[in-house]
Amino acid sequence: MNWDDIKIFLEVARAERLSTAAKRLIMDASTVSRRLHKLEESIGTKLFDRTQDGHVLTADGEMLLTSACKMEQDAQHALSNIHNNNEDNCGLVRIGVTEALGNFFVSPNLLSLQQQHPNIDVHLLLFSRYVKISRNEADIAIAVERPKSTSMIVSKLCDYKLQLYVHQDYLDNSRGHNLEIHPQGIALDQLAKHKWVTYVDNLLFTDQLSYVKELNQYLDGELKANFSSTSIISQYFAIKSGLGIGILPCFLAEQDKSLIKLHSQEISISRSFWLVTHPESKRLSHVNTVWQYLKQLVLDHADLLNPSD
Repeated sequence: MNWDDIKIFLEVARAERLSTAAKRLIMDASTVSRRLHKLEESIGTKLFDRTQDGHVLTADGEMLLTSACKMEQDAQHALSNIHNNNEDNCGLVRIGVTEALGNFFVSPNLLSLQQQHPNIDVHLLLFSRYVKISRNEADIAIAVERPKSTSMIVSKLCDYKLQLYVHQDYLDNSRGHNLEIHPQGIALDQLAKHKWVTYVDNLLFTDQLSYVKELNQYLDGELKANFSSTSIISQYFAIKSGLGIGILPCFLAEQDKSLIKLHSQEISISRSFWLVTHPESKRLSHVNTVWQYLKQLVLDHADLLNPSD
């Protein structure tokens, strides 16, 4: 069996689309397809069901994936140890994380890690879905809900708070459209009458990102989304542009002084982040160092993650 064919199989299994895998492999899609068929012929079984939604692993494909991921991980660890001459805290650590936490919290706070451990390299991988640690997509994942897998090491990273935010431009424009605006903002019983910025609920990969039902408990009526996006970054910029009221994680919004917090005493939504890694990865000194760094990072910035007001 050709290891290069196994690497192609792994990339298609992770991407679930031939074109995406081909781009990552820097190969032509027809070549990737041909190599997959060659691999299936060599082992005498079908590894993927080819569907309109992409390449879906068969039962045999899932079995091969488990073994291939272990082979890849063992090879990476061995090469890392040889390359670094078994030196502690030396090597690459891939962190899989959501776009908001990655862009507004993790990335701005990596300088200290670099200064303390200059031989640790970090790849920050932004995902809008679950990070598949079992498929070796990352060395450490920061998940928005506790994984169900019992084979991974899982540790609660932190709780974080989300609150309502609006821009002054929206308040100014609302006054011109006969919407009731008080000097201190918008009355709680008037919120449902205003324009809202939210997620596209039916496209969420987890219920942990759905806030509308919780918000409606506080409102006099149900909110109507005038702008929705699958991206929290797009929502942030929509709110910042004056498009409407929205709920944002405090670690993102509190860094933008142009945003106005609404009803922070009455309305507050909390969620949690979880650290996830493979037991074999956790044994590597550089992975464990980044794991511990992230744990300390949330303690150092607790006021940003969970502001008191």
